[in-house]
Amino acid sequence: MNNIPLLIPAFPLLGFLILSLIGKSLSKATAAILGSSMILLSFLFSILSFSQGDTKEYMVFEWIHAGVLNANFSFLIDPLTSVFLLIITGIGFLIHVYSAAYMHDDEHHNTFFSYLNLFVFFMLLLVMGSNFLIMFVGWEGVGLCSYLLIGFWYKNDAYNKAASKAFIMNRIGDLGFLLGIVLIALTFGSLEYTSVFDQAKGYPGSDATITAITLLLFVGATGKSAQIPLYTWLPDAMAGPTPVSALIHAATMVTAGIYMVARSNILFTLSPITMQVVATTGIATALLAATIGLAQNDIKKVLAYSTVSQLGLMFTALGFGAFGSAVFHVMTHAFFKACLFLGAGSVIHAMHHQQDIRKMGGLRKYMPITYLTFFISTLAIAGIFPFSGFFSKDEMLAQIFSHNRLFWLLGIIVSIFTAFYMFRLFYLTFHGSFRGTEKEKSHLHESPPAITIPLIVLAVLAAAGGFLGLPSVFHAPHFLADYLEPVFKNSHARVFTAHPDHATEWMLMGIALLCALITIGVAYSKYIRSGEVPEPDEKEKKPLHLLVYRKYLIDEFYDNIFVKPLQFLSTIFHRIGDKEMIDASVNLTGTGIREGGSLLKLLQTGNTGFYLLMMVIGSVLLLLLGML
Repeated sequence: MNNIPLLIPAFPLLGFLILSLIGKSLSKATAAILGSSMILLSFLFSILSFSQGDTKEYMVFEWIHAGVLNANFSFLIDPLTSVFLLIITGIGFLIHVYSAAYMHDDEHHNTFFSYLNLFVFFMLLLVMGSNFLIMFVGWEGVGLCSYLLIGFWYKNDAYNKAASKAFIMNRIGDLGFLLGIVLIALTFGSLEYTSVFDQAKGYPGSDATITAITLLLFVGATGKSAQIPLYTWLPDAMAGPTPVSALIHAATMVTAGIYMVARSNILFTLSPITMQVVATTGIATALLAATIGLAQNDIKKVLAYSTVSQLGLMFTALGFGAFGSAVFHVMTHAFFKACLFLGAGSVIHAMHHQQDIRKMGGLRKYMPITYLTFFISTLAIAGIFPFSGFFSKDEMLAQIFSHNRLFWLLGIIVSIFTAFYMFRLFYLTFHGSFRGTEKEKSHLHESPPAITIPLIVLAVLAAAGGFLGLPSVFHAPHFLADYLEPVFKNSHARVFTAHPDHATEWMLMGIALLCALITIGVAYSKYIRSGEVPEPDEKEKKPLHLLVYRKYLIDEFYDNIFVKPLQFLSTIFHRIGDKEMIDASVNLTGTGIREGGSLLKLLQTGNTGFYLLMMVIGSVLLLLLGML
């Protein structure tokens, strides 16, 4: 029983190894059952670990001993780890079950499940490691798996480009993260969390070294959790199969940056500069992504920008020291966003891979379960009482309000945009008349149980998950905050954690809820009562709408500023450096030897007298050289 946590990552790794080695000899059903059961076992053992509720370190083996630096391969299980373990394995298991039906007809079905198992293994390694080095191994591992899964349908070149984009942009952030880890090792002589954080407590606030460390770590977080300027890979990651989108966006990869900042809360609270950078970057990302989401017509792209925006709100909360609130929203976001993505996959499955919401409509009568679960999750992300998103988002906004009223106002604007584009998506997809082809209409049907059952479970969690963190005005215990307090108590002693009075809290909840309800009403009037459908032709859009629709041309900006100049330099170096210099020098060497040999062979006359003359001349020259 004492070594239960060691089994949690072992099961997905075992599933990956089996599916990789003998997967081709297994039937699709066997591979799906095997892959799913490995994650289910991890989830069950995560529940046992969560129930223990204590903090304990588990040694696996001695790893690196180099000078004063020691890094063991060991796991740290504490309340923060336990919460993330439940999210990763619980949501991961539901996505595996869903994938059994969604990917059933794919020729590489078994390989897909091996990749999913490997992805979950690395994510578990990331959150369970007891030091920054193991976190980095997991960090890089999920980056590799995201590349494999986003580009899973590798015969489509556009999907390969999306996978490469995700991989490269994550490597940019990872360089900053790695430099931060190196600076931690040089500063503290250790990479173990317990050692680093205990030493950090003695550092004064605003220490330059701590600021440098935390800024570098945050660079890594901007890449993995898709914040400005490294966010553009995440919407393109929609190229992968829908279960991959749910896994990356809801429960695993994009939450890695949130986990890293929350885990390193001691270091971050020592640097007010970094905290301000985190909050500013978060709110800017949330606002930018929310505006882009207003104009997108691809059902998965809307959800992708929603994820970027919600992550921005979480980082804003982290920047004001509301670590527990951010983790709370990570949990509720995992519930409703996984449900939304899987619901979108159900729609796409019924529509024969059509993803344009302008060509949908009226699907509620054909897909009642998908409709109801999608509706519940849309209410949750819009922040409607009493669904989960209401409680977690309200808690974050209340914390932000107590620190910075401008940031709170921007957060309210983000929430308004969220409610509008999510109900725009909902109304255009499920209400009105069907706008697709007759062939698509004839095939419309509800998805099989392997798809709808995970949707139902996630919808229930999206509806009820918020009750784990009721606000103080309800005079009920905040279970999650109490559970996580041992992890954040030292940071709470340094950073003011806001607890607004009941009148203020009622006011803030009322404002947020009223804004959301009014926004939903506006969306209803626009898309249901008036029956408006977005124009299919870009030329019909107004300039501002077209600019937002084209995502502010940020991808084009990056392409012109970074990609094309690098391609130009590569072409120059290829033509001049590679061909004209390196290749030319190699060719010149060969040519010189060949031509020199042609000249020397003229001396081979076969005349003995000539050879004797050359020998005498050579001897005289050697004597003359010796005399000089």
